[in-house]
Formats: sequence, C-alpha cells, structure tokens
Amino acid sequence: MKFYFPDSQDLVSPTYDFINDEYSPYRVRQRDDVYAHQAVTPIPYDGILVSKAVVDGSMKGAGKYSSPQRERFYRLGVRSFFRLPDACSTIGDCGAFNYIDEERPPYEVDEVLDFYDRCRFDAGISIDHIIFGYIPQESDQEPEAAWINRQQISLELAEKFFSAAKETGVRFQPVGAAQGWGPSSYAHSVQELQKMGYQRIALGGMVPLKSHEILACLRAIDTVRNTDTELHLLGINRVESMEQFARHGVTSFDSTSAFRQAFMDDRNNYHTAAGAYTAIRVPQVDGNPALKRLILSGSIFQSQAIAAERACLRALREFDREEASLKEVLSALEAYESLVLGPKKKSYLALYERTLRDAPWRTCPCALCKRHGIEIAIFRGSERNKRRGFHNLTVLEAKMRSLSFT
Repeated sequence: MKFYFPDSQDLVSPTYDFINDEYSPYRVRQRDDVYAHQAVTPIPYDGILVSKAVVDGSMKGAGKYSSPQRERFYRLGVRSFFRLPDACSTIGDCGAFNYIDEERPPYEVDEVLDFYDRCRFDAGISIDHIIFGYIPQESDQEPEAAWINRQQISLELAEKFFSAAKETGVRFQPVGAAQGWGPSSYAHSVQELQKMGYQRIALGGMVPLKSHEILACLRAIDTVRNTDTELHLLGINRVESMEQFARHGVTSFDSTSAFRQAFMDDRNNYHTAAGAYTAIRVPQVDGNPALKRLILSGSIFQSQAIAAERACLRALREFDREEASLKEVLSALEAYESLVLGPKKKSYLALYERTLRDAPWRTCPCALCKRHGIEIAIFRGSERNKRRGFHNLTVLEAKMRSLSFT
C-alpha cells in the first residue's frame, strides 16, 4: 500500500531560531528550506501528489506557487523541484476541489497532458468533476441530475485523456478518475474506465464517506474490477480500514489529514502510536489577529500580553529541562490563556496538563522531536506547527508499516 502526500508547498527552515522566533537573514526559502522527506528518516511517504490547480491556479485564483516557483517547476520537473529520492514516486491530478462550483472543469485535456508529461510525472489522473452526494445501495432515492452529468463529464474527459495519451506516447501512466454517488454508480465508472484501457483508477469524491460506505463501494466495484486493475483512494486516510481496503484492490491513497491535524484540529495535534495529544497554544502577540484586536481595542495592554507570552515560553522550556514543576508551567499557561481567551471561551488547561505530564516528545524516535524537544508540542507559528505535522507523518508511516496486506 503506497501513501502519497499532497503538495501544498509545505517546507520548514532548518536554521529557524525558536528562542527569538526569527529566520536567518541569509535564508533563501526555495534553496534552504526542506520538505518532510528531507527533514525526517525514514521518509514518511512513498511519493507525492501534485495538483495542477496548486501549481497553475484555477477558478479560485492563483495557486500556491509564485511565478518564479512555477517556472522553475516546469523547467526542472517534479522530481528535481522537490529533490525527491529515487524511492519516491510522483502522481499528478487537477485539484478538482478548486473548481467544485463550476459547471465544467476549467482545463482542457491537452493542457493537462502537457502538465504531466512536461513535468515528468510517473502517473497522471484524468480530469474529473467531484460529486458530493451518497445514496446507499438499499435506498430508493434517485440521484440528482447534476450528479449524473458530472459522472458523464468525468467519463468523457477520461476517454479523451486516455486516447490522447496513447496517441502522443506520453511517458507517464494514465490513471482514470472514477466518480459516483453510491456503490453501483462507482462500479459503473470503474467498468467504463476499464473498457477504455485504464489499469489504474483513482476513486474521487469519497472524502465525506464513512469507512463502511467506502467498503460498500469497493465491494460493488469487485463485481466488475479486472484482477490487474489497481485502485487509488483520493483524499482518504483511514489507517484502521486500510487492510480491508487492500483486499478490494486498493494499492495506494493520498491524504493531508495527519499533517493538517497538527494545526487545524482543535485537540488532536500531536500524534503517537497510541493516540493523540493537544498542542500547547502560546500565540505570538505580534502575529495573532485576535490578540492584536484586543490590544487595539484597549482590552489588554501590549506590554502585559508580551510579558505573559514570554513567561509561558520560559516556563515550558524550563519544564522540558526539568527546572520547573508542572504546577508552575500550568500557572503561566493559565495566566496567558485567561488574557487571550477571556472568561467566555473554553479552557485547554486540562488537555495541556495531560500533554505535559506524559511529555510524548521525550520518547518519540523521530529526528524532529529529538532535536526540538518541547518546541514541537507548542502551537505557535508555521515553523513549529509544520514540524509537528511532519512528525505526525512519521507516526502514520510507522502505523502503515505495521499493517499486514497479505
């Protein structure tokens, strides 16, 4: 089972100064910053997925790449741009989430083929149009006309994509995109894609589905799937179900959830083999919009906020060196939390106490936890938060390695 990590230009600076919270004046982001596969060992994924919408932009505006980055990506190709080791493979897609509200995808087959081939991807997924709706097999509900239309658009574009790829002799493996709204409709898409000649098929639009619903679709697909057809799950990370998914022809998946939980989840920010912990929020006074508003409104004094912020960081570092007690660090966190959150918002102190009492970073084998200690458990700025995301990827990699797919 291969895991692909979707790119969103997530890098960290090896020279970032955590004590003063500043970058080196000599830092050049593209040259000096590193990706997860450069920051931790073993590499926490089998490959990366890059969306055309992220590189080139889409209906929602510009992508994540600046003009110089985009030009360099096309010039160097995907592997050299990301400084990927030989063990990592690459796959491209169109980023259908970026044009979900449009009647038709904004890309033409020729330009997508050019993107994949020119940037030297190992595999490229046909243009698709997401269907966000699910009807169980036993239901009498009829699909919406828009769902049927989106499936037909996806299949028509997949047929054009495969024919054009074969005619022009592209160097990448064409992957067909299957969309559906339930077990039988996904099976229909897979059956049609196989008739076109696809031997690898990506199942899209399944992110909102529960694991048992995904399995119902996979069982229906089993009735039409050729033995040599490989399935890819787009945007799905259900480690607890991966062994079951594999029994139904799933050989790869992609997801950012483990990474994004580091800074998007309310509680489960720092992952371990046994569960997850809440990262300790110490927002920057000069970088937190909510805190800035409180200062500008006169609700709190800036000097007061800065003093409380520094007291928290000092107490946390002293705690990690075993120079401060748990009670002392919690007292500092409570003072800053009451200042920042006010009396009406919920407190995280009980969750922080569990994180500090267990101190999971002290026993974590990953290079980032060994190097940065408690800093990686502090919810504060992209450098700490993304490192914690990279750490979460190492936990996911270890969990995947422990599974049996025989």
